[in-house]
Amino acid sequence: MKASVALVAVLWVFASCSGKSGLTGTTEIATWQGGKKGAVSITFDDGSINQFRQAIPILNRLGFKGTFFIITGNIPGSEFRGTFIGRPLEDLVAESAVMPTNDGNFFERASAVGFLGIPGAVELHTQAGTLFEQGKKEEAYAVIDEGFAAARMKTVRIEERQTPEGGITWPAIFEFARQGHEFGNHTVTHPRLAVLDEANLLYELEKAKEELLRHLGSYHTFSAECPYGTENERVMEYALRIHPALRNRMPEPFLEELNRWNDMDPGASAKPYVQWQRGPLADTPMELMKSWIDRVVQNNNVWLVLVFHGVDGVGWEAKPHEELDEYFSYMKDNEDRLWVDTFGNVTRYMRERMYGKVESEVKSDAITVTLTHGLDREMYSLPLTLKTYIDDDWDTVLVRQGAEEKTLTPDKDARGSYVQYQAIPNGGPIAISAR
Repeated sequence: MKASVALVAVLWVFASCSGKSGLTGTTEIATWQGGKKGAVSITFDDGSINQFRQAIPILNRLGFKGTFFIITGNIPGSEFRGTFIGRPLEDLVAESAVMPTNDGNFFERASAVGFLGIPGAVELHTQAGTLFEQGKKEEAYAVIDEGFAAARMKTVRIEERQTPEGGITWPAIFEFARQGHEFGNHTVTHPRLAVLDEANLLYELEKAKEELLRHLGSYHTFSAECPYGTENERVMEYALRIHPALRNRMPEPFLEELNRWNDMDPGASAKPYVQWQRGPLADTPMELMKSWIDRVVQNNNVWLVLVFHGVDGVGWEAKPHEELDEYFSYMKDNEDRLWVDTFGNVTRYMRERMYGKVESEVKSDAITVTLTHGLDREMYSLPLTLKTYIDDDWDTVLVRQGAEEKTLTPDKDARGSYVQYQAIPNGGPIAISAR
């Protein structure tokens, strides 16, 4: 995707007008849906049970939609479980007796170590992955050697990851998806993707995506979060081929990405949009979290992406549901200036706006606006908010696109009278007339 220089350089996209002179017909695509001042996405990782028992009821009561990145191999009814793809484990173990772990075999062994059937096998994989991403390769190799040395002391067999008891089910997830919540890919088993070889890395991403497609539909194959917030370039290259939107990285010329560990002031960016991630949040004071909301609505271009994990003692960095209720209610109190929606929908909106084109034709008694983009129409069909200036003497305005029509009362700003409305890109002409 390539944005024109004009679209990337400005915060408002203006329409070209023909016919009547003056401001009438000039149309802008609002920075955020509803003309709000800022955006927030509430995201949860791992799919621990209290996210669904406690957090979703709060979101539903307030009318908010969340994004849940789920580990598909943990869910009963999933076809794909954690497994090792590659040479027989017995061969790898025998080879390890004469050849230490090195650059040439590290990814293969790091992919296999969690399935050797030894105590702490998964922890060894995680530890090696952490060291590798910290640039401590030799230490990572030593951890893998430790695991294979233990495996040489016993009979090796492939150990399939078992489904945890008492978790969420696909029918329950389907119902939450029907309510408008988004579910995204968090892999089959939550591994350290940066230390998997190609076959196992693709298995984790592609098979989890297949589960989401089969159980929930294509809408829920849009967004993903690779575990541990990795920004490993090799992983990102693979993952961005599979999913259009990653919370880890989403390279766009118009987007400033401030990850969870970045201390940059979001207001300091000159880019049209800023994705400002904050988390984990278990020990974050409530007043600080509320100050982020205040900051968002001061800037007009900031998208706050909140990263939650456990709830009420279940899951990593667990947050009490009472604090979630207080925080989400504070967002509700600011809803006149704040757009709260899923990670996928905010991504769709930004791309549709930045890669979109709006034109208008003005006649004596009507304005016709055309809104288009060159993106995949099945994937990108979220309504955009348009603001069209009209004649000052229009007291009531009819806006119609296809079978949808709405009667609006004009508003005024320093430039003149206007109407603000929702329109579907590539959804046909929008007719605006006095009524």
